[in-house]
Amino acid sequence: MCNCRRWVKRIPYAETRAECERLRDIFIDHYQKDYPKAVEKILSDWDRMVTFYSFPKEHWTHLRTTNVVESPFSSVRLRTDAAKRFKKVQNATAMIWKLLQVAENNFRSLKGFWLLPDVYKGKICVDGVMKDEMMSLERMAA
Repeated sequence: MCNCRRWVKRIPYAETRAECERLRDIFIDHYQKDYPKAVEKILSDWDRMVTFYSFPKEHWTHLRTTNVVESPFSSVRLRTDAAKRFKKVQNATAMIWKLLQVAENNFRSLKGFWLLPDVYKGKICVDGVMKDEMMSLERMAA
């Protein structure tokens, strides 16, 4: 089981989608017989698992984690019992809002934040590289 877990964790950290698919195929060949449910789960969720390859490479670490959402709310969760004691909803809301503002001071800045406007506009990335950049890199190589 230990080696199987290592393979599953290794798949989404491949440099390119093609490499990721190659690792997936090797995993399937090795573990289809012993762990059919794991193979079935990877195949059924494959598109969701590799969606981040369509975004800039700088954003991959943020896309692979849910901690961005969970961390700010952990401090709020600790104090929800205290918030229930407030007689006015506005007071509880103000306390929760202030907790989130304090948590915001500890946020790490996004890697590749300057690429967000391009992502918003729908520019296409292939293996973490914007298509415009890929074309210019290909021209330079030629």
